Amino acid sequence: MRLVSWNVNGLRACVKKGFLEFFNDIDADVFCVQETKLQEGQIELELDGYEQYWNYAQKKGYSGTAVFTKITPLSITYGIGIYDHDQEGRVITMEFENYYLINVYTPNSQRKLARLSYRMTWEDAFSEYVCALESIKPVIVCGDLNVAHQEIDLKNPGSNRRNAGFTDEERGKFTELLGYGYTDSFRKIYPELTGAYTWWSYITKARERNSGWRIDYFIVSKKLEEFIEDAKILADILGSDHCPVSLEIDL
Repeated sequence: MRLVSWNVNGLRACVKKGFLEFFNDIDADVFCVQETKLQEGQIELELDGYEQYWNYAQKKGYSGTAVFTKITPLSITYGIGIYDHDQEGRVITMEFENYYLINVYTPNSQRKLARLSYRMTWEDAFSEYVCALESIKPVIVCGDLNVAHQEIDLKNPGSNRRNAGFTDEERGKFTELLGYGYTDSFRKIYPELTGAYTWWSYITKARERNSGWRIDYFIVSKKLEEFIEDAKILADILGSDHCPVSLEIDL
């Protein structure tokens, strides 16, 4: 089974930059998208063989997630059941026979860490949500988690120590989540691979220099760890400031 996740940084813009060509070529069983930046009715995608599920933010042109799946889910949930966290279209959960798949776009702590306090509240609520599902059946979490977990996961860890996405607080929450019984699938397969990034700043032309961050993940329940076949960063795919990531798993 092939699962794909991509922060498209505006789906309408990404469609103009080759999204559909990649979508058709990769032929995923389930394809998760973050930061769609649109409202219902603003785009129509002809995706033969796929069911489409959308979670829109209240704020126009902001956030948003979508899932395109060949496999009909047993159930689907939007948000995490907490009003204060469910206004930005950040979570879609799909229940399948043997597992839950959670597509998430984690809030950014923003410049000068203006939203770090909210981010910490979000992290605790999201982890509680994930663990509640885990008590029923194994969970796979994918998406833009807006954190580089270890120094190996970004080009310049020293100069970014107190920047959004690499604070001790954010990294600590990621460690906590893994500690509840989850595996970073990419590091499971490639524990020491350097230069493996999923996001690059447009402003500094960082992608040309591969000066990036790995902030997009497939986090897999340890109950499913033995079934992981491969986890890839598809850095050659353009169309966003993020690249897609994929998980091959035998379910």
